[in-house]
Amino acid sequence: MRRARVVRVITRLNVGGPAIHAMLLTERLDPARYESYLVAGTPGRSEGDMTSLRGTDVSPTYIRSLAREISPLRDIVALTRLIALFRQRRPDIVHTHLAKAGLLGRLAARVVGARTVHTFHGNVLRGYFGPARSAVFVAIERAMARLTDRVVSISPRQTAELMALRLAPRERIVEIPLGLDLAPFLRVEEGRLRRELGLAPDVPLVGIVARLVPIKGVDVFLRSAQLIHRARADARFVVIGDGELRARLAELAAELGIAAQVSFLGWRADLPSVYPDLDIVVLTSHNEGTPVALIEAAAAARPIVATEVGGVADVVADGCGLLVADGDADAVARTVVGLLDDRGLSRTLGAAARERVYPRYDSSTLVRNVDAMYRSLLGV
Repeated sequence: MRRARVVRVITRLNVGGPAIHAMLLTERLDPARYESYLVAGTPGRSEGDMTSLRGTDVSPTYIRSLAREISPLRDIVALTRLIALFRQRRPDIVHTHLAKAGLLGRLAARVVGARTVHTFHGNVLRGYFGPARSAVFVAIERAMARLTDRVVSISPRQTAELMALRLAPRERIVEIPLGLDLAPFLRVEEGRLRRELGLAPDVPLVGIVARLVPIKGVDVFLRSAQLIHRARADARFVVIGDGELRARLAELAAELGIAAQVSFLGWRADLPSVYPDLDIVVLTSHNEGTPVALIEAAAAARPIVATEVGGVADVVADGCGLLVADGDADAVARTVVGLLDDRGLSRTLGAAARERVYPRYDSSTLVRNVDAMYRSLLGV
Protein backbone atom coordinates (compact mmCIF):
# COMPACT_ATOMS: atom_id res chain seq x y z
CA MET A 1 0.00 0.00 0.00
CA ARG A 2 1.32 3.45 -0.95
CA ARG A 3 2.30 5.73 1.92
CA ALA A 4 0.05 8.73 2.42
CA ARG A 5 1.75 12.00 1.59
CA VAL A 6 1.27 14.76 4.19
CA VAL A 7 2.53 18.30 3.69
CA ARG A 8 2.45 20.38 6.86
CA VAL A 9 2.51 24.17 6.39
CA ILE A 10 3.27 26.63 9.20
CA THR A 11 3.70 30.39 8.99
CA ARG A 12 7.02 30.33 10.87
CA LEU A 13 9.02 28.05 13.16
CA ASN A 14 9.47 30.63 15.90
CA VAL A 15 9.70 29.76 19.60
CA GLY A 16 6.37 28.39 20.79
CA GLY A 17 3.96 25.50 20.80
CA PRO A 18 2.88 25.56 17.13
CA ALA A 19 6.46 25.07 15.87
CA ILE A 20 7.14 22.26 18.34
CA HIS A 21 3.82 20.64 17.41
CA ALA A 22 4.50 20.77 13.66
CA MET A 23 8.08 19.53 13.99
CA LEU A 24 7.15 16.61 16.25
CA LEU A 25 4.40 15.45 13.90
CA THR A 26 6.73 15.62 10.90
CA GLU A 27 9.42 13.69 12.79
CA ARG A 28 7.37 11.05 14.55
CA LEU A 29 4.41 10.00 12.44
CA ASP A 30 5.03 6.41 11.34
CA PRO A 31 7.31 6.62 8.25
CA ALA A 32 5.98 3.26 7.09
CA ARG A 33 2.54 4.85 6.77
CA TYR A 34 3.27 8.52 6.01
CA GLU A 35 5.59 10.48 3.76
CA SER A 36 5.82 13.76 5.69
CA TYR A 37 7.07 17.18 4.60
CA LEU A 38 7.26 20.47 6.48
CA VAL A 39 6.95 23.87 4.79
CA ALA A 40 7.54 27.12 6.68
CA GLY A 41 8.13 30.82 6.41
CA THR A 42 11.00 32.38 8.36
CA PRO A 43 10.73 33.81 11.90
CA GLY A 44 11.58 37.40 12.76
CA ARG A 45 15.02 38.15 14.16
CA SER A 46 13.83 38.56 17.77
CA GLU A 47 11.39 35.62 17.74
CA GLY A 48 13.90 32.80 18.09
CA ASP A 49 14.24 29.82 15.75
CA MET A 50 12.81 26.64 17.22
CA THR A 51 14.80 24.39 14.87
CA SER A 52 18.07 25.58 16.42
CA LEU A 53 16.82 25.71 20.03
CA ARG A 54 15.20 22.27 20.13
CA GLY A 55 17.12 20.41 17.45
CA THR A 56 15.33 18.37 14.81
CA ASP A 57 15.98 15.82 12.10
CA VAL A 58 13.40 17.56 9.92
CA SER A 59 14.63 19.64 6.97
CA PRO A 60 11.88 22.18 6.29
CA THR A 61 11.26 23.71 2.90
CA TYR A 62 11.32 27.47 3.45
CA ILE A 63 9.15 29.91 1.55
CA ARG A 64 10.43 33.39 2.40
CA SER A 65 7.35 35.12 1.04
CA LEU A 66 5.22 33.21 3.59
CA ALA A 67 5.10 35.76 6.41
CA ARG A 68 2.82 36.72 9.29
CA GLU A 69 2.23 40.29 8.11
CA ILE A 70 -0.38 41.00 5.46
CA SER A 71 1.17 41.92 2.09
CA PRO A 72 -0.98 41.25 -0.99
CA LEU A 73 1.95 40.95 -3.40
CA ARG A 74 4.06 38.76 -1.12
CA ASP A 75 1.01 36.64 -0.22
CA ILE A 76 0.27 35.99 -3.90
CA VAL A 77 3.89 34.93 -4.40
CA ALA A 78 3.64 32.57 -1.43
CA LEU A 79 0.36 31.10 -2.70
CA THR A 80 1.89 30.53 -6.14
CA ARG A 81 4.90 28.78 -4.60
CA LEU A 82 2.68 26.58 -2.45
CA ILE A 83 0.60 25.52 -5.44
CA ALA A 84 3.76 24.65 -7.37
CA LEU A 85 5.15 22.71 -4.42
CA PHE A 86 1.91 20.79 -3.90
CA ARG A 87 1.77 19.87 -7.59
CA GLN A 88 5.27 18.49 -7.24
CA ARG A 89 4.68 16.59 -3.97
CA ARG A 90 1.06 15.55 -4.74
CA PRO A 91 -0.09 15.46 -1.08
CA ASP A 92 -3.05 13.43 0.11
CA ILE A 93 -3.39 15.77 3.11
CA VAL A 94 -2.31 19.37 3.63
CA HIS A 95 -2.21 20.18 7.35
CA THR A 96 -1.85 23.89 8.17
CA HIS A 97 -0.82 25.68 11.37
CA LEU A 98 -1.27 29.39 12.22
CA ALA A 99 -3.45 31.91 10.42
CA LYS A 100 -1.46 32.93 7.33
CA ALA A 101 -0.36 29.37 6.53
CA GLY A 102 -3.93 28.29 7.17
CA LEU A 103 -5.30 30.72 4.60
CA LEU A 104 -2.74 30.21 1.83
CA GLY A 105 -2.13 26.52 2.49
CA ARG A 106 -5.80 25.60 2.35
CA LEU A 107 -6.36 27.62 -0.82
CA ALA A 108 -3.40 25.92 -2.50
CA ALA A 109 -4.58 22.51 -1.30
CA ARG A 110 -7.98 23.01 -2.90
CA VAL A 111 -6.33 23.94 -6.20
CA VAL A 112 -4.54 20.56 -6.29
CA GLY A 113 -7.42 18.56 -4.80
CA ALA A 114 -5.82 17.57 -1.49
CA ARG A 115 -7.73 16.99 1.73
CA THR A 116 -7.25 19.76 4.28
CA VAL A 117 -6.72 19.94 8.04
CA HIS A 118 -6.19 23.17 9.98
CA THR A 119 -5.06 23.42 13.61
CA PHE A 120 -6.05 26.46 15.67
CA HIS A 121 -3.20 26.99 18.14
CA GLY A 122 -4.39 29.99 20.10
CA ASN A 123 -7.29 32.26 20.90
CA VAL A 124 -6.22 34.97 18.45
CA LEU A 125 -9.72 35.74 17.23
CA ARG A 126 -10.51 37.47 20.51
CA GLY A 127 -8.24 39.73 22.54
CA TYR A 128 -5.25 40.07 20.22
CA PHE A 129 -6.62 42.70 17.85
CA GLY A 130 -9.21 45.46 17.82
CA PRO A 131 -12.90 44.69 17.12
CA ALA A 132 -12.80 45.62 13.42
CA ARG A 133 -9.70 43.58 12.61
CA SER A 134 -10.96 40.64 14.68
CA ALA A 135 -14.26 40.71 12.76
CA VAL A 136 -12.37 40.50 9.46
CA PHE A 137 -10.34 37.51 10.65
CA VAL A 138 -13.47 35.75 11.88
CA ALA A 139 -15.14 36.29 8.50
CA ILE A 140 -12.08 34.87 6.70
CA GLU A 141 -11.97 31.84 9.00
CA ARG A 142 -15.68 31.16 8.46
CA ALA A 143 -15.11 31.18 4.71
CA MET A 144 -12.03 28.95 5.02
CA ALA A 145 -13.91 26.48 7.21
CA ARG A 146 -15.99 25.56 4.16
CA LEU A 147 -12.74 24.47 2.46
CA THR A 148 -11.54 22.43 5.43
CA ASP A 149 -12.15 18.72 6.00
CA ARG A 150 -11.07 18.72 9.65
CA VAL A 151 -10.57 21.59 12.10
CA VAL A 152 -8.33 20.75 15.05
CA SER A 153 -8.86 22.41 18.42
CA ILE A 154 -6.17 21.99 21.07
CA SER A 155 -8.31 22.53 24.18
CA PRO A 156 -11.92 22.32 25.43
CA ARG A 157 -12.08 26.10 25.79
CA GLN A 158 -10.89 26.55 22.23
CA THR A 159 -13.53 24.11 21.00
CA ALA A 160 -16.17 26.18 22.77
CA GLU A 161 -14.79 29.35 21.19
CA LEU A 162 -14.79 27.84 17.69
CA MET A 163 -18.38 26.79 18.17
CA ALA A 164 -19.41 30.19 19.57
CA LEU A 165 -17.81 31.96 16.61
CA ARG A 166 -19.39 29.50 14.14
CA LEU A 167 -16.04 28.66 12.56
CA ALA A 168 -16.89 25.04 11.80
CA PRO A 169 -19.71 22.55 12.38
CA ARG A 170 -19.13 20.39 15.47
CA GLU A 171 -18.84 17.19 13.43
CA ARG A 172 -15.78 18.59 11.64
CA ILE A 173 -13.95 19.70 14.83
CA VAL A 174 -11.46 17.24 16.32
CA GLU A 175 -10.06 18.05 19.76
CA ILE A 176 -6.39 17.05 20.01
CA PRO A 177 -4.27 18.54 22.83
CA LEU A 178 -0.90 20.07 22.10
CA GLY A 179 1.94 17.53 22.19
CA LEU A 180 5.48 18.12 23.50
CA ASP A 181 8.53 15.96 24.11
CA LEU A 182 8.12 15.78 27.89
CA ALA A 183 10.56 12.95 28.66
CA PRO A 184 13.54 15.28 29.32
CA PHE A 185 11.50 17.29 31.83
CA LEU A 186 10.50 14.12 33.68
CA ARG A 187 14.07 12.84 33.99
CA VAL A 188 16.09 15.84 35.20
CA GLU A 189 15.98 16.23 38.98
CA GLU A 190 18.83 18.71 39.52
CA GLY A 191 19.22 21.95 37.61
CA ARG A 192 22.22 24.00 36.57
CA LEU A 193 20.73 27.49 36.73
CA ARG A 194 21.57 28.24 40.37
CA ARG A 195 25.24 27.39 39.81
CA GLU A 196 25.26 29.61 36.73
CA LEU A 197 23.75 32.53 38.69
CA GLY A 198 25.80 31.87 41.84
CA LEU A 199 22.70 31.27 43.99
CA ALA A 200 22.56 29.02 47.04
CA PRO A 201 19.92 26.24 47.12
CA ASP A 202 17.82 28.07 49.72
CA VAL A 203 17.52 31.36 47.79
CA PRO A 204 13.92 31.72 46.49
CA LEU A 205 14.04 31.74 42.69
CA VAL A 206 10.92 32.70 40.71
CA GLY A 207 10.85 32.59 36.93
CA ILE A 208 8.82 33.34 33.83
CA VAL A 209 9.39 31.71 30.43
CA ALA A 210 7.80 33.73 27.63
CA ARG A 211 8.26 35.69 24.45
CA LEU A 212 8.90 39.30 25.38
CA VAL A 213 5.92 40.71 23.52
CA PRO A 214 2.91 42.71 24.81
CA ILE A 215 0.44 39.81 24.96
CA LYS A 216 2.67 37.93 27.45
CA GLY A 217 2.32 40.62 30.12
CA VAL A 218 5.92 40.32 31.39
CA ASP A 219 5.61 43.85 32.80
CA VAL A 220 3.01 42.43 35.22
CA PHE A 221 5.54 39.81 36.29
CA LEU A 222 8.12 42.51 36.99
CA ARG A 223 5.64 44.60 38.99
CA SER A 224 4.76 41.52 41.03
CA ALA A 225 8.49 40.82 41.49
CA GLN A 226 8.89 44.25 43.09
CA LEU A 227 6.15 43.38 45.60
CA ILE A 228 7.55 39.90 46.24
CA HIS A 229 10.98 41.40 46.90
CA ARG A 230 9.48 43.72 49.51
CA ALA A 231 8.07 40.71 51.36
CA ARG A 232 11.04 38.40 50.70
CA ALA A 233 14.21 40.44 50.32
CA ASP A 234 16.17 37.27 49.48
CA ALA A 235 14.03 36.44 46.43
CA ARG A 236 15.56 36.44 42.95
CA PHE A 237 13.86 36.40 39.56
CA VAL A 238 14.65 35.19 36.05
CA VAL A 239 13.07 36.14 32.73
CA ILE A 240 13.70 33.46 30.10
CA GLY A 241 12.88 34.47 26.55
CA ASP A 242 13.43 37.30 24.13
CA GLY A 243 11.48 39.63 21.90
CA GLU A 244 10.75 43.20 20.93
CA LEU A 245 10.21 44.40 24.52
CA ARG A 246 13.45 43.14 26.06
CA ALA A 247 15.15 46.54 26.34
CA ARG A 248 12.00 48.22 27.67
CA LEU A 249 11.47 45.47 30.26
CA ALA A 250 15.05 45.79 31.45
CA GLU A 251 14.44 49.53 31.84
CA LEU A 252 11.25 48.80 33.80
CA ALA A 253 13.13 46.49 36.18
CA ALA A 254 15.55 49.36 36.85
CA GLU A 255 12.68 51.83 37.36
CA LEU A 256 11.10 49.44 39.87
CA GLY A 257 14.37 49.17 41.77
CA ILE A 258 14.82 45.45 41.19
CA ALA A 259 17.40 45.37 38.39
CA ALA A 260 19.90 43.63 40.68
CA GLN A 261 17.36 40.92 41.53
CA VAL A 262 16.22 40.16 37.95
CA SER A 263 18.26 38.23 35.38
CA PHE A 264 17.24 38.40 31.71
CA LEU A 265 18.54 35.14 30.23
CA GLY A 266 17.26 35.22 26.64
CA TRP A 267 16.29 32.04 24.82
CA ARG A 268 17.55 28.81 26.39
CA ALA A 269 18.05 25.45 24.71
CA ASP A 270 18.54 23.71 28.09
CA LEU A 271 15.13 24.24 29.70
CA PRO A 272 14.97 20.70 31.17
CA SER A 273 17.98 21.72 33.29
CA VAL A 274 16.52 25.14 34.11
CA TYR A 275 13.06 24.35 35.48
CA PRO A 276 14.24 22.18 38.42
CA ASP A 277 15.97 25.22 39.95
CA LEU A 278 12.84 27.41 39.85
CA ASP A 279 10.84 27.39 43.07
CA ILE A 280 7.79 28.80 41.27
CA VAL A 281 6.99 29.31 37.59
CA VAL A 282 4.79 32.32 36.81
CA LEU A 283 2.88 33.21 33.65
CA THR A 284 1.21 36.62 33.42
CA SER A 285 -0.13 36.50 29.84
CA HIS A 286 -3.16 38.53 28.83
CA ASN A 287 -4.23 35.74 26.44
CA GLU A 288 -3.05 32.19 25.73
CA GLY A 289 -3.91 29.14 23.69
CA THR A 290 -2.27 26.17 25.39
CA PRO A 291 0.85 27.54 27.13
CA VAL A 292 3.95 25.44 26.41
CA ALA A 293 5.90 26.96 29.30
CA LEU A 294 3.30 25.80 31.81
CA ILE A 295 3.16 22.27 30.40
CA GLU A 296 6.94 21.98 30.58
CA ALA A 297 7.02 23.46 34.08
CA ALA A 298 4.33 21.02 35.18
CA ALA A 299 6.23 18.07 33.70
CA ALA A 300 9.22 19.23 35.77
CA ALA A 301 6.92 19.17 38.86
CA ARG A 302 7.10 22.93 39.41
CA PRO A 303 4.29 24.79 41.21
CA ILE A 304 2.59 27.30 38.91
CA VAL A 305 1.01 30.73 39.39
CA ALA A 306 -0.71 32.02 36.24
CA THR A 307 -3.33 34.43 35.01
CA GLU A 308 -6.68 32.83 34.24
CA VAL A 309 -6.88 33.63 30.52
CA GLY A 310 -7.53 31.65 27.35
CA GLY A 311 -6.60 28.00 27.65
CA VAL A 312 -4.49 28.35 30.82
CA ALA A 313 -7.15 26.76 33.01
CA ASP A 314 -7.18 23.69 30.73
CA VAL A 315 -3.58 23.07 31.83
CA VAL A 316 -3.64 24.45 35.37
CA ALA A 317 -6.53 22.36 36.65
CA ASP A 318 -7.20 19.67 39.24
CA GLY A 319 -5.20 21.38 41.99
CA CYS A 320 -1.94 21.58 40.03
CA GLY A 321 -1.47 25.35 40.21
CA LEU A 322 -2.98 28.64 41.33
CA LEU A 323 -4.77 31.12 39.06
CA VAL A 324 -5.16 34.88 39.46
CA ALA A 325 -6.94 37.63 37.55
CA ASP A 326 -5.36 39.06 34.41
CA GLY A 327 -3.15 42.07 35.10
CA ASP A 328 -3.33 41.79 38.90
CA ALA A 329 0.31 42.11 40.01
CA ASP A 330 -0.76 42.31 43.66
CA ALA A 331 -2.55 38.95 43.44
CA VAL A 332 0.43 37.37 41.67
CA ALA A 333 2.76 38.61 44.41
CA ARG A 334 0.51 37.47 47.29
CA THR A 335 0.12 34.03 45.74
CA VAL A 336 3.84 33.59 45.07
CA VAL A 337 4.80 34.72 48.58
CA GLY A 338 2.25 32.31 50.03
CA LEU A 339 3.81 29.41 48.13
CA LEU A 340 7.35 30.44 49.09
CA ASP A 341 6.22 30.37 52.71
CA ASP A 342 4.48 26.97 52.36
CA ARG A 343 6.92 24.51 50.84
CA GLY A 344 4.59 21.60 51.55
CA LEU A 345 1.85 23.11 49.39
CA SER A 346 4.40 23.90 46.69
CA ARG A 347 5.51 20.25 46.54
CA THR A 348 1.89 19.07 46.46
CA LEU A 349 1.05 21.40 43.57
CA GLY A 350 4.17 20.37 41.66
CA ALA A 351 3.41 16.67 41.96
CA ALA A 352 -0.20 17.23 40.88
CA ALA A 353 1.00 19.32 37.94
CA ARG A 354 3.20 16.52 36.62
CA GLU A 355 0.36 14.02 36.93
CA ARG A 356 -1.95 16.42 35.10
CA VAL A 357 0.19 16.95 32.00
CA TYR A 358 1.83 13.56 31.49
CA PRO A 359 0.97 11.71 29.30
CA ARG A 360 -1.93 13.98 28.26
CA TYR A 361 0.38 16.51 26.56
CA ASP A 362 3.19 14.15 25.60
CA SER A 363 4.23 13.79 21.97
CA SER A 364 3.28 10.10 21.98
CA THR A 365 -0.34 11.02 22.67
CA LEU A 366 -0.29 13.73 20.00
CA VAL A 367 1.07 11.37 17.34
CA ARG A 368 -1.46 8.66 18.19
CA ASN A 369 -4.38 11.12 18.01
CA VAL A 370 -3.27 12.71 14.74
CA ASP A 371 -2.64 9.31 13.17
CA ALA A 372 -6.22 8.31 14.05
CA MET A 373 -7.57 11.54 12.53
CA TYR A 374 -5.57 11.12 9.32
CA ARG A 375 -6.67 7.50 8.94
CA SER A 376 -10.30 8.50 9.41
CA LEU A 377 -9.92 11.26 6.84
CA LEU A 378 -8.28 8.89 4.34
CA GLY A 379 -10.79 6.10 5.02
CA VAL A 380 -8.14 3.52 5.96
